Amino acid sequence: MTISEVSKRYGISQDTLRYYERVGVIPPVRRTKSGVRDYSEEDCGWVELAGCMRGAGLPLPALAEYVRLSRQGDVTIPDRRALLLEQKEQLTVQLKAIQNTMERLEYKISCYDRAMETGRLVWD
Repeated sequence: MTISEVSKRYGISQDTLRYYERVGVIPPVRRTKSGVRDYSEEDCGWVELAGCMRGAGLPLPALAEYVRLSRQGDVTIPDRRALLLEQKEQLTVQLKAIQNTMERLEYKISCYDRAMETGRLVWD
């Protein structure tokens, strides 16, 4: 699969795909004799994982470390698990902050809803 096809499939720019490969967020992609990247389904799996993890806020260095460890084989399973657990904990903290923000927004919206009904804005 060409870089253009992968870009369209996952909604990731070609420049980003090249960058991800350069910094180790995805493993090196096989190239044709003419030097054109030829993405396999396994490569696409890495691209999909990168997109998912980046969408969840995983930092590039952590993702690159995960890829590096994965390429070393099963001996790194405990290290990969630890890395993912650490990232999960960080996401849990972020999720709680977002939930608190959502609650605050819901409160403010409800105050404005009441104000629209009563003609008076009151903060409880």
